[in-house]
Amino acid sequence: MSHSIQLENATCRFGDLVAVDEVSFSIEAGERVAFIGPSGSGKTTLIRLINSMRVPDEGTVTVLGEGIADLKVKELRTLRARVATIPQHLGLVENLTAIQNVILGRGGKRGTFRSLRDLLFPSRKDQETIHALLDRVGIEDKLFTRVSQLSGGQRQRVAIARALFQEPDVILADEPVSAVDPARARDTVDLLCSLSEEDGYTLCVSLHHLELAREFFPRLIGLRSGKVVLDGAPETLQESELTELYELSDEEMMADA
Repeated sequence: MSHSIQLENATCRFGDLVAVDEVSFSIEAGERVAFIGPSGSGKTTLIRLINSMRVPDEGTVTVLGEGIADLKVKELRTLRARVATIPQHLGLVENLTAIQNVILGRGGKRGTFRSLRDLLFPSRKDQETIHALLDRVGIEDKLFTRVSQLSGGQRQRVAIARALFQEPDVILADEPVSAVDPARARDTVDLLCSLSEEDGYTLCVSLHHLELAREFFPRLIGLRSGKVVLDGAPETLQESELTELYELSDEEMMADA
């Protein structure tokens, strides 16, 4: 099985802050992995490294066989089209309809002019494809509904459909269930994992919900202060390891305050 994602001693800094600190791991094609850890542990920066929105200050990040630090602008654009990201706040355009937001998923492949044309005058083929995707995520009747009129759970599903429309090899989701109640959070994570199993893409999700991570993901990677402190199947991890992962030191509590 080939590596989908590989980090070797990857480090990313913001001034004096080391957000990701000498991180090394590999994720195989088709794997489902949850990144867990307290706020500020480096999960979002890790996702931004994998989707090539950040380049490591040290070490290497290889995605789908491409070392991101070595890619030119056009090559980066091609790689990003193969890696769909669902950001924490979903990144939807409120005044556009569900179908228009989903069409934006292929903007990296189609270019500016065609994307604008498709946004205003979606083809019958795109309409049929997107209707089928919205059906898969359970909101097929919301095709022409403005996002501003959708519930939080429905917006999540539009963001998932947009990622699927991109036809990616990898889907990254950064805290995709942070703004919904526990029942909707569970449904969303269940949906993401079911779709990954059906379509075979690699799925990496950062989660605050430890129980959801343990229930749905065969592998957990735990980060603390930018370092990987645990990596394994949920059933192989000790409760003491998971407790320690989220237990703040006095210095960390003062920093949060």
